[in-house]
Amino acid sequence: MTMETSTSDLTAPTPAFSPLYQQIKGLILQSLQSGEWKPGEAIPSEIDLAARYRVSQGTVRKAIDELASDNLLVRRQGKGTFVATHAEHHVQYRFLKLVPDNGDVASEGPAQRRIVDCKRLRANAEIARALALRSGDTVLQVRRVLSFAGVPTILEDLWLPGSPFKGLTAERLEGYQGTMYALFETEFGVRMVRAEEKIRAVLPDPAQQTLLDVTPGTPLLSVERIAYTYNDTPMELRRGLYRTDSHHYHNVLG
Repeated sequence: MTMETSTSDLTAPTPAFSPLYQQIKGLILQSLQSGEWKPGEAIPSEIDLAARYRVSQGTVRKAIDELASDNLLVRRQGKGTFVATHAEHHVQYRFLKLVPDNGDVASEGPAQRRIVDCKRLRANAEIARALALRSGDTVLQVRRVLSFAGVPTILEDLWLPGSPFKGLTAERLEGYQGTMYALFETEFGVRMVRAEEKIRAVLPDPAQQTLLDVTPGTPLLSVERIAYTYNDTPMELRRGLYRTDSHHYHNVLG
């Protein structure tokens, strides 16, 4: 009978009592985080990974299944398994949940983006806490408006840690044709892999009224998001205000 390598033989990021496939998942995550396999690239086959980690192919397959469920890897029939990328069409808008009421996202076309402000400043205590920084550390603050069919629909304020995004400017944000997360991934090596959101209803302040072209009493959907890269490292705090007169927030649970 074939014996799999004992847990003590693996340099796993998880406790020794965790299932073996979870330890293999952790090792694959380490390689993703280190950049051994970059977004869009194929990872080694299950057979090769099984030989590398000295475990069964079934154990590797279970680990990859979980990583695919987490949207970190993508299986392609007959081609292999690839590192997920925000540049791919079907995952481009995984973090954008606002859709037109008629449900026809394609007819609406891509959002028109306008960068209102882009500047570097010192993080206050609230921003520093959200991004696991120290108060006073440099952060990049961006404000932008997303419009659909010429109608300003989303106003976003976001804060990014200064060091990983050195060189990011309003011009680069305006000139990039893909999504913002695809830009972060391809030009700065930062891949957002998950996010946590808090949602509430709010009324706009005067500046927000002007940017979204709404009246003072217009209810807006406020979505505050912290996005994380590998190893649960926070890389973005984003506060969005969404008009919902012709759009709604759509999420699939389970």
